[in-house]
Parts: sequence; structure tokens; C-alpha cells
Amino acid sequence: MSEPKEQTTKTVQDQSTPDRILDVQQTTCCIVGGGPTGVVLALILARQGIPVMLLEAHKTFERDFRGDLIQAGAMEIMDELGLTERLLAQVPHSKTSQMEFSLCGQTVSFANFSKLKTRHPYITIIPQVKLIEFLTNEAKRYPNFQLLAGANVQQLIEEDGMIRGVRYRGQGGWHEVRSQLTIAADGRFSSVRKLAGMELIETAAPMDLLWFRLPRHPDEPEGLRVRYGSKRVLVTYNTSDGNWQIAAVIPKGYYRQMQAEGIEALQQSIVEVVPEFGDRVHYLKDWQQTSLLSVQMGRLSQWYRPGLLLLGDAAHVMSPLGGVGITYAIQDAVAAANILSEPLKRGEVQLNHLAKVQHQREFAIKVIQGFQSFTQKRITAKAVQADNSLKLPIYLRLPLLSDLRARLFAFGAFPPHVKVKFSL
Repeated sequence: MSEPKEQTTKTVQDQSTPDRILDVQQTTCCIVGGGPTGVVLALILARQGIPVMLLEAHKTFERDFRGDLIQAGAMEIMDELGLTERLLAQVPHSKTSQMEFSLCGQTVSFANFSKLKTRHPYITIIPQVKLIEFLTNEAKRYPNFQLLAGANVQQLIEEDGMIRGVRYRGQGGWHEVRSQLTIAADGRFSSVRKLAGMELIETAAPMDLLWFRLPRHPDEPEGLRVRYGSKRVLVTYNTSDGNWQIAAVIPKGYYRQMQAEGIEALQQSIVEVVPEFGDRVHYLKDWQQTSLLSVQMGRLSQWYRPGLLLLGDAAHVMSPLGGVGITYAIQDAVAAANILSEPLKRGEVQLNHLAKVQHQREFAIKVIQGFQSFTQKRITAKAVQADNSLKLPIYLRLPLLSDLRARLFAFGAFPPHVKVKFSL
């Protein structure tokens, strides 16, 4: 995009300009959202000497019950960035090579990662906040990277039909960031997406997830397992802090009824699915120890406008099924960096560059979302309806399909690799 002539500034949706702007900052790339997509993209751009500003609405990266699963595809990207050894040395983590389904007395491998041809034939379980803090600290080594925490973006700046930056509230008032390119990586409830008037094509999901933790005994086997009972489905996996991270699968919109039934009813349903948790469900004392995730799926038909690109959950909301969210988000960042780095250096980002990012990533997103939708409708939806007749179908029991699902979760279709050159 060539530099436009100076015009009267307006904001998307005709929002009025604040009476007082405390400061106006300039950068080449303004990234809104400090999740995996935004942080990885900022790091890769900063390593190449491209001025980049990362805006995070919260003052810290602390979030409860965020995704912790990193597939092999993302770990390979960490390899290519030269970060794997430091990451695993500095951040507590665990690993599992199986994603299992347990139902009607049967346990089968839903996805077997041990046979993947990679240095990382497993899922790495790392608290997302620790991953982001690690990557942000890496980016801070480069003087052209700037992190603005507590920056709540409330307006997009548009000139001649082109997004030229953002206005945000924080640090005592209104601030403005002018940029050659603005990238929205601010998650499934993206404020930038709303400001830009872009709407997701949503696919209805039949379920929500209620997240909580229970203590894990040291002698209990590790792993990730989907456990079916007559009235409840639980997803369990061990974390590096000695707990079980648990997601109770519930029908869409059922949370208020659960609260009315009481925490004791939830405790009882947990024990019915996992009897060995009977000695510790009392640790779950009230609803404040839980976090509700409203499961959604959807994607934009177009991920960009002139001067603006949406990535990660801002462009395509993923189901938690398969634990692929962080991996696909990081892959988005790599694809964008590969395509946009040179145009950003030249100051010549064109609309076709943004379209190329979507073209490269869209097929992989459609494939995984299609699989997630199929699985939720065929298995999970029946289970949350307490279908006692549900049996494990043949496509869950065939080892070959378990291997194929592992590859889909780990890498997706046509996974990107870091192609840009930089010095560490």
C-alpha cells in the first residue's frame, strides 16, 4: 500500500474523534492482541528490524483456563526460531503422546502422536501465559519492538478507505498509533473485527465447556483423555503444576441450570465419570473456581481490508476439540510474516499481499473446522444429551485413523515454516 496523501481523519463507524489525544506514535506494524498469534508475529518482525508495536488490552497476560496444548507443528516453529531449548528449560511443562477416548468400558486412542515423523511426537502442555511471557521477553531483546499493556483499542483510523492505525484508551487517556499495517490478533471476541464491521460466518456448536482444576496424585498416569459417562463428558489432562485440568462438556446454554442444581450436583457427576476423583471433588467448592467457555466456530469470508489484516481467532474461531488453537494461531503468524516482511520493509504492502495470507491459511482452517464440526455433532452432542446407547464407532477404533487424526491436529494441511532470514 503506497503512502496516502494526508486527508481528514475519520474512524470506522463514524465514531467521533476524542477531544484530546495525549500522544501520537508511529510504527510500521501495529498488532492488536497479545495472544500467541500477535506475540509470535511481533517477534519475527522485530528480529528483522521492522518496527512493531504490540497492543494488549490487559495490564498483564494472566488469564485463567486458557489453552495449554501445543502441537508438534508449533514446536517445529519454535525449532526454526531457535527457541525450543530455552523454552523447555525455562518454562515448566509436561508431554503426552496420546489423546484417548473412554466410553462404555472401552478406551481407544483417538489420536496417536508417537508415530509422527518429527522431533516432537507428542503434545507439549505449557501454560499459555508462560509461553506468551517467554516469547514477549524474547521480543523485548530487539529495540524496534514495543509492548503497550493496558491499551484498550476503541477506534480504527481510516483515511481514503484505508486503515492507518488505531486509537486506544490507557495510561490516563486517549492515545493514537499510526501504522503502515494494522493486524488484529485480539481473539474470538475481537474488538477490531467489530470496529471494522466484519462479521463471522458462524457454525453453531452444540456444547459449552466448564473449566476447573482438581489435584492430581503423583502416581496417577499422565495423558489427555475424553471420558464419557451417562450424564457428563469430561476432558482431563495433567498440567505441570501437579493438577488435573478438566473441562466438563455441557449442552449449549446449560450453565445457569447447572448453577441452580448446585455445586454438589456437579461434584457427583464428576465422580460418576471418574470414580477416582471421589477423594478430591470437595476441593471444588464454588462456581468461582470454574470458568465457562462458550464454544463457537466460524470464520470470516474475507480476512482483510486495506491496511488491516485479521489473524488467529479474530479471523477464524476454533473449537477446543483437538487442542489445536495455539498451533494454528502460531502458524497464521508465520504465514503472515513470510508474506508481509519484505513488503513492510519496502513500505509497499498491497491488498494482494493480505489476500495471499488468507489464501495460504484458509484451506487448513476449513479442513480442521470441518473435522471439529463433524466430531462434535456425531459424538459429543450425543454424549451431552446423556445417550446411554452411544458406542464407539468404527472410525474411532481404527489405529490408522488415529494416526491420521494426530497428523491433522499436529500440523494441519500444508503447514507453514519460517522462511524469513534474521540473526538471533
